[in-house]
Amino acid sequence: MEYDVIIVGAGPAGLTAAMYCARYGLKTAFFESTIPSQLAVLPFIENYPGFIGKGSDLLKIMKEQAKKAGAEHIFKTVDKVKKINNMFEIYAENERYKARAVIIATGGTHKELGIPGEREFLGKGVSYCATCDGIFFKGKKVVVIGGGNSAATDAIYLHEIGCKVTIVHRRDELRAEKALQDEIFKRKIPILWNCLPVKIVGDKTVKKIILFNKKTNEEFEYETDGVFIAIGLRPRTEIVAGLVELDSAGYIKVDRKQATSCKGIFAAGDCCSSPLKQVVTACGEGAIAANSAFEYIKEISENV
Repeated sequence: MEYDVIIVGAGPAGLTAAMYCARYGLKTAFFESTIPSQLAVLPFIENYPGFIGKGSDLLKIMKEQAKKAGAEHIFKTVDKVKKINNMFEIYAENERYKARAVIIATGGTHKELGIPGEREFLGKGVSYCATCDGIFFKGKKVVVIGGGNSAATDAIYLHEIGCKVTIVHRRDELRAEKALQDEIFKRKIPILWNCLPVKIVGDKTVKKIILFNKKTNEEFEYETDGVFIAIGLRPRTEIVAGLVELDSAGYIKVDRKQATSCKGIFAAGDCCSSPLKQVVTACGEGAIAANSAFEYIKEISENV
């Protein structure tokens, strides 16, 4: 179980890297964990050139391309990456793999609000995935917490499937791109501006959320059957903590070649400190990381 390159992650960045590495003639494997890529749960995508449709469909095409190019698909969660001399050891579910170069494309997980009731009602009205759980709230009242692209996309999706949606946002304007804002206003989805979630309340399931209005300095209750939290991502970089340099938010620092502070480790996608986190940029970073890994392996091979 020794490879030229191992890619940790099976989102758009990881799959692009896998396809490019395999096409370079490198013995390549990509690891997919049980945590789905953000693209997999995106109900609709229209800002990726040449494709309009479900995120899961685009991801399926990418995965097939990577495998067709010759990359091996390993469905295991990577627990740790170690560097031993000029080789890397990758530990995944009690198995050990070796590689000459590693590309980290682990993406991110949903950020939590950190308020009372959030964890207690997870799966009982609290959700971080509208496409996973939205169908259970058809015809019911739900709130979406957030004001960025993720929150806007979730609100539109929930409205589309028949939920009675309200957006809760801490500011007085949304941060989502204009096309998504236009769709929200066209659908007349109500927005509670300048409001912060304080507590989620219920018995066996969620019944209401307590909000704090920053303008009036008052708390108030808002009845709801579901709370969908979409306030951004936290990078999944634990497996390389202490091995590569991270920024203050936990993102992997990379240079223009997607190289990390550890020679032989490259990174791409949402786990990186890049300013724009979109499918198209993740793919570009994956391709750059693959090229850099190829050049690195060629260099160390010539020096042997």
